[in-house]
Amino acid sequence: MGRIQSLNGVWQWSLEGDGSGSVYEGKVPGTVISHMLEQKLIEDPYWRCNEYGVRELMGNNYTYKRSFQVSEEDLQSDLVELVCDGIDTIASIRVNDRLAAETDDMHRTYRFPVKEYLNPGENEIEVFFYSPLDFVRNEDAGNDIFYASTGCIRGNAALRKAHYMFGWDWGPQLPDMGIFRDIALEYSSGAKLEDVRIRQNHEEAGRVKLNFEVTVKTFSGEAKPGQKWFTKVEIRDPEGVLISEKVQDSKEVQSEEIIKNPRLWWPNGLGDQPLYKVGVFLLDEAGTTYDSYECRIGLRTVTVSTDKNEYGNEFALTVNGVKIFTMGANYIPEDSILTRVTRERTERLIEDCAAANFNCLRVWGGGYYPDDYFYDKCDEKGILIWQDLMFGCNVYALNDRFEENIVEETKDNVCRLRNHPCLALWCGNNEMEWGWGDEWARIKGHHPRYKADYIKIFEYILPKAIKSCDDVTFFWPSSPSSGGAFDNPNAINRGDQHYWEVWHSGKPFTEYGDFSFCSEYGFQSFPHSKTIAAFTLEEDRNIFSRVMESHQKNPAANGKILNYIADYFLYPKDTDSLAYISQILQLKAIEYGVEHWRRKRGQCMGSLYWQLNDCWPVASWASIDYYGRWKALHYGAKRFYSPFTISIGEEEEMSPHVSYYVHNDTREQQEWRTEILLQDHDFQVLWKETAEGTISPLSVLKAAEADFYQWTDREEIRSSIFSAFRLYRGGELVEERTVLFVKPKHFDYKAPVYDVGILETEDSFRITVKASCFCQYVELYFKDYDVVFSDNFFDITSRSGVTVFVSKNEFKNLVSVDLLRKNLVVRSVADSYSR
Repeated sequence: MGRIQSLNGVWQWSLEGDGSGSVYEGKVPGTVISHMLEQKLIEDPYWRCNEYGVRELMGNNYTYKRSFQVSEEDLQSDLVELVCDGIDTIASIRVNDRLAAETDDMHRTYRFPVKEYLNPGENEIEVFFYSPLDFVRNEDAGNDIFYASTGCIRGNAALRKAHYMFGWDWGPQLPDMGIFRDIALEYSSGAKLEDVRIRQNHEEAGRVKLNFEVTVKTFSGEAKPGQKWFTKVEIRDPEGVLISEKVQDSKEVQSEEIIKNPRLWWPNGLGDQPLYKVGVFLLDEAGTTYDSYECRIGLRTVTVSTDKNEYGNEFALTVNGVKIFTMGANYIPEDSILTRVTRERTERLIEDCAAANFNCLRVWGGGYYPDDYFYDKCDEKGILIWQDLMFGCNVYALNDRFEENIVEETKDNVCRLRNHPCLALWCGNNEMEWGWGDEWARIKGHHPRYKADYIKIFEYILPKAIKSCDDVTFFWPSSPSSGGAFDNPNAINRGDQHYWEVWHSGKPFTEYGDFSFCSEYGFQSFPHSKTIAAFTLEEDRNIFSRVMESHQKNPAANGKILNYIADYFLYPKDTDSLAYISQILQLKAIEYGVEHWRRKRGQCMGSLYWQLNDCWPVASWASIDYYGRWKALHYGAKRFYSPFTISIGEEEEMSPHVSYYVHNDTREQQEWRTEILLQDHDFQVLWKETAEGTISPLSVLKAAEADFYQWTDREEIRSSIFSAFRLYRGGELVEERTVLFVKPKHFDYKAPVYDVGILETEDSFRITVKASCFCQYVELYFKDYDVVFSDNFFDITSRSGVTVFVSKNEFKNLVSVDLLRKNLVVRSVADSYSR
């Protein structure tokens, strides 16, 4: 029979060799930086330029200790294991002053037999952490690998620790250490469940056959001669009703259960996410439960189609036989201080993804594998997961210890995650096939053995490790890739693509090409001025100040932002306006790509922009900043990722010839009615046309096209008119888009006068914003409250204005209409520059 004794709680920790003898307390799970902050030994590393001093403290070694009790009864157990769900990273573990284990891989779940080290009564455990910073610096000096990604400390590839902790071009160099997940003693006697694998077979007759493969480990210590063990499988429907129960001898490894009239799990926007609860219990002959395994499953099939098509080979995530257009972003770790990542924070982030009509997230390979609750929430919200293994932008040296670690960490996480319905595919790494295949400048000069090691690791060792644990989920060797073997890994017409010509090469938005699946591309912006204020003093708030540049980890990025502003907008009047305009540019850049690819549905089947979130307050490619504030891009994603929406296609930017499209990425036929208008900046309608019809599921159609040459041949008229495109369902306005015929910097924006009305309802505040003239990218925010509006960064194209809602749940305390009215800020592009 099993028992788990948690070793979480208060530990004593100290700095090794400082001579002071100081001992501090800190709660585990926890990290050195988080405990230093609690003891006020350091200031927040995110404030101003504190990062660098805190980084150097990671050059020290640290000791963690605690005592615990073990009973005589516990010591009679057949097996006692120390289970470490997360040790970061290089550590030796001593139990009662005897070396019990050593660790060097943050990504593994370690299980160490420790019965021989335990005594009845009081015991002590000590975890000694060796400096990861010293390790990588010595590694850098001691081998011939010189590759380092932008912002990274060289040498980090040799340590199985989240790469981003050593810096990236959006993250700080804070290689923390500690016991960052649960640690416990697990006592087992008689027998225990060693593995439970569930496979689904979806039959044509509308039934799903579940195959359970259960492995039981028995011990000789307590087992009676001839003792039998049984496994019981229970299945409950989404309402919790028991629909299946089966008991069989534990020696019968295979068990099948039939679910009739299954309720299928679908990605967000394509259907519901019903979850069935599965329980597997290990019983003795008396019916006593010795061990159990429980999870939730969704009944679905998921794979990736790479079939040939007229363009090359498609790359289409396929759920329940339906090829979907994948819409989402790349997820990075939510914090550089891991104790600040909480269930509530993660769940809110996933909810924000679902609210913006995401159906997928790519868990990027330079971080670490998220906690179980991340995947649980994705199961609930219908967010498919493209799961990278934790390798990215590095050159790896293969040796016996490295191979052992990467195989075991892969198996640990594949077994942990394989039964989640959100899991769509495994991917070997981020960008390393591309780097080797295209011979990036920073790759050239490395010994050929490292290129050979790449093939061994990502096309033999790790695929084999995955298949041993999960022979169902699709595996893709790298991102981007055309299928492996350095065969044109970033080809535009097969596999997935990373595209950085827009942004890194400074090319215009019109350069987005015709891809099969763009899994990484992006555009930077500054966070909101409230976020900037959270890490700066007032005198720091110039984007070229030392502090602002320290919170901009891409050396050329501030200049790129200014260059793009110069191309599209008038120069902003202050740093606050500069941050606002940079977000508008970011929205425009990503929107341009997404809408182009959605219009190419069939040829292109996915968009995952870089990036969803930040790990600290910073200028970056994120659409949600470190504090959870939605940037303009995230509000834009809610519109351009909407399953039923519209877009405007131009022959070229600012062209008078415009095409209007309707998109339907639902599984139902949709009725549509559109309205196309040509208006001036005073809302006067110069031309109008309506159309209506039906659109098939999973399709796109051109609803209309128009030529506006007769209005645009004179500059004074061209710079004061725009076209509005509106989509209706019945009498309800669903979406609206606008297009200018000059760049915004040349548009004749009038100085707007805003009229704001706020009405309180039972569960929300209704805010109506009217303006005296046409306004673009109208932003609303409260000076003292952080909330998500139902819409934001919208255009005002009529005198009736725009109405948005804010749920009362967004406010931590009760607020009044009068208070909100005084606190609300309204601005648009016309307010961003000096007149």
